[in-house]
Amino acid sequence: MQVTVSRRHTEVPESLRVMTEEKIGRLARFVDGLDHAEVHFSEHKNPRIADKEVCEVTIEGHGHHVRCKVQAPDGFQAVDKAYDKLEHQLHKLKTKLRQRYQGAPKGKKGVDSLGAVVGLGDAPVVPEGSTEEDETFDSGPKIVKAKRFAMFPMSAEEAVQRMELIGHGFFFFTNAETSRAAVVYRREDGQVGLIDEAD
Repeated sequence: MQVTVSRRHTEVPESLRVMTEEKIGRLARFVDGLDHAEVHFSEHKNPRIADKEVCEVTIEGHGHHVRCKVQAPDGFQAVDKAYDKLEHQLHKLKTKLRQRYQGAPKGKKGVDSLGAVVGLGDAPVVPEGSTEEDETFDSGPKIVKAKRFAMFPMSAEEAVQRMELIGHGFFFFTNAETSRAAVVYRREDGQVGLIDEAD
C-alpha cells in the first residue's frame, strides 16, 4: 500500500515519516485491495491541550474508504492510536465482507411510526473523499469546524454501512433512488432512521 505523509505548514521529521509509512502500510493485510493511505499531521495551538498532535488517516482502495482522526502528545503516539483505531475498523469491515460473500442474511427494511426506514442491512462501501477546514466567527454561536465532502450517489443501505465505518451518529449523502439529499442517523433505540428531501 502506498502511504503519503504530510504536515500542515512544515515538513514531517524523517524518523516519524518512516515509522508512519511502515506501520500504516501494515494495515493493507486486513482487507484486499487497499492500495493508498493518506496521513496528515497538524497541531493544536491551544497550550492548554495536552494532546496537541493531531493525526488524520484515510485509507482507500477497491471501493473501500476508512478514516480516523486521533490526538496524542506527539506524532509517534498519534500514529500508534490511529493504527489501533483503524485496525478495529478494518476488522469490522473484513467481517462484514466475509458475511456478505458467504451469503449471510441481510437485515429487513421497515418503517417506524415516524415513517423513517429502520433495520437496514449490510451494503458495500462507496469511496468518498473529504476535506476539513476550521472556521471561527467573532459573535454568536461559533462554528468551530466545517467539512466539505465529495458526495457520490448511494443507497440508504450503503450510507448506513459508511456511517458505521466512520463511527458517526449520522451520515449525509445523495440518495441514488431519488437523486436528492438525504441523511441516515442512529436512533436512541439502536435502530436507524432515514430523512429524505421531499419532492
